[in-house]
Amino acid sequence: MKKENILKKNNIPKKYLSTKANFKKKKTFDKKFKDLVSSKKYFKNFFNLFDKKFKFNFEINDLKKFQKYKVLVIIGMGGSILGAEALQQFLHEKIKKRVYFFNNLDGGEILKFKKKEKVRNSLFLVISKSGNTIETISNILSLNVIKKNSKNIIVITEKKESDLFYLIKKFNLFFIHHRNYIGGRYSVISEVGAIPAILMGLNIFNFRSKIHSILKERKFLKDSSIILSDIFIKKKLSNIILLNYDMRLEKFLFWYQQLLAESLGKQGMGLMPVISNSPKDYHSLLQLYLDGPKDKLFYIFNLENKSSIKLNTKNYLKKNNILHNKDLIKIKDSQKNALIKSFKEKKIPFREFIIKSCNESTMGELFSYFIIETILIGWLIGINPFDQPAVEQVKKNTKDILIKNTKYNF
Repeated sequence: MKKENILKKNNIPKKYLSTKANFKKKKTFDKKFKDLVSSKKYFKNFFNLFDKKFKFNFEINDLKKFQKYKVLVIIGMGGSILGAEALQQFLHEKIKKRVYFFNNLDGGEILKFKKKEKVRNSLFLVISKSGNTIETISNILSLNVIKKNSKNIIVITEKKESDLFYLIKKFNLFFIHHRNYIGGRYSVISEVGAIPAILMGLNIFNFRSKIHSILKERKFLKDSSIILSDIFIKKKLSNIILLNYDMRLEKFLFWYQQLLAESLGKQGMGLMPVISNSPKDYHSLLQLYLDGPKDKLFYIFNLENKSSIKLNTKNYLKKNNILHNKDLIKIKDSQKNALIKSFKEKKIPFREFIIKSCNESTMGELFSYFIIETILIGWLIGINPFDQPAVEQVKKNTKDILIKNTKYNF
């Protein structure tokens, strides 16, 4: 029997679903899925990412000269950096380098880095699809690392006129092309995720080994996409609570939060994705989850572990204490299963994802599954899952304000 890296389950009570539109949705799904698998109609270039024969825009040998650096600094925003953060956290035991992420505007963090590490001994990886991301440009300039013919900088961006591409040409920086048809939040299985993975010492071939297999999960993808599209259209639920039972998954859930929000939060539709670390949040939010407004869909994420710290209460607590000889994993699993029991009793909708292996291929599979599922939901509810028009308007407004307040003294 084929071993599964990820077990997926849906438990959505019928009252949250509609049956009238399901026949039409099934036909729409079949048509879209056929196009998706053949990659002959919709976003052909994008779905080429899932092809076994997909070729990167770089040669692995070109990165060998950068492997000597023991400190890796990754600079980017949103989808340009969240995937790398997820990989680093999930597989941190395999990574021997010190890895820093600059994913916000925080002068304190930059000063802290400069006090701790030597800039000349660090490798800087700068990622921005547009090449004009204000926070990314600000951070690279604040770090003051750009020199003519710098040997410790790699830049991933589109080959077009932009601030970042101007720096590449002016200072002769090492450049890798970011494909213009791959949006940031979908880019983790392209060069944007592959290069950080290689530089962190991870196996990129294993990372991509399972991503095409997602397209074979037709039945679960179909059922899930139709169920979730119903929920989005009916608007009876307004939040997706991402219950996280293993801290190695937290950064992945931040990646998924962006994927959901930017892809499906449009035209008055969308559910607010909120990350909730458990069982910690039992002691602050559980009352609301179980007895508050019934406007939430819960996703339960857990990483299956084999061993943990075992408790010995013999010399400390009363005889036959329920914690005696229990390990932390068993205690946490008991808490998770107790919550699932309550969800079922109260008919609260939830999905469960049990990750059984902690390796590169599992991470590639996780990214790929949720990318495909999110795109299919978008198509079924009639929105474009690839754009983010409201975000672009804020970017334009920011640029206008900065231009208005600029004084040229040189």
